[in-house]
Amino acid sequence: MLISEIFHSLQGEGELTGTPAVFVRTSGCNLRCRWCDTPYASWHPEGERLAPAEVLERVACFPSRHCVLTGGEPMIAKGIHELAAGLKAQGRHITIETAATVPPGGIACDLASLSPKLASSAPDRPRDEAWWRKHEALRRQPAVIREWIDHYPYQLKFVFTSPADITEVEDLLEAVGRAVPREKVLLMPEGISAEASRARGIELAEICKARGYRYCHRLHLDLFGHTRGT
Repeated sequence: MLISEIFHSLQGEGELTGTPAVFVRTSGCNLRCRWCDTPYASWHPEGERLAPAEVLERVACFPSRHCVLTGGEPMIAKGIHELAAGLKAQGRHITIETAATVPPGGIACDLASLSPKLASSAPDRPRDEAWWRKHEALRRQPAVIREWIDHYPYQLKFVFTSPADITEVEDLLEAVGRAVPREKVLLMPEGISAEASRARGIELAEICKARGYRYCHRLHLDLFGHTRGT
C-alpha cells in the first residue's frame, strides 16, 4: 500500500478532538476536492510502498492506543482491511476518516468519521473537466453512508464554505433515510490556516446555534499551522 506519512499527534477534528493518536495517511484518492488540504495524498499521490505488516510495526513504536486511518481516501488503499484487522489485534481504537464513497465491507472500525463531499468541493472547470465529471459522479452516495452508520459508531463531518451548503447537507441527510441526531453532524469551516478557518467560523457558529449542529474546530491549525505530520 502507498503510505504518505505515519505520525503521532493530537486528533484535531471531531468528537475525539485533543486525543493523542497515531495517524496513518494512505496516498491516493478517488475524488479531487478543489480545496483539498493534503494534495500530496490526492492530486499528486506520493509516499512509500509498505506492506500492512510494515505499517503495523511502525505504528507499534508509538504509545497511543488510538489510531486514525486517513488519506487521501483510505478505503481504496490495497490491504486496508488487513491493516485495520492488525490494528485491532494490537488493541487499538480505530478511527477511519473517509468520504463515504466506498462501503465498509466489514472493516474493523471503532469510529467511522464520514465526510461526504458537497458541491462546493468540485474541481475547477474547465481546467479539470475530467476530474470534475468523476468527482460529481461519485461524491454523493447516500446508500454507502447508510451502510456505514448502520454498522459502526459514526460522526458525519461536512466542510462548510457558505450558507448554501446547509441546504445540501440537509438534503443528503434526508436521502440517507436514517434518524441522524443533530449532534452527530459536525460542520467544519473550510480553510488551511487558523485565520481563514476562524473568519469563516464566525458565520458557521451562528448557523450551528440556530440549527443544533455541532461546530467542528480544527485544533491542529491552531497548534501547528498547515504543516505535514501534525
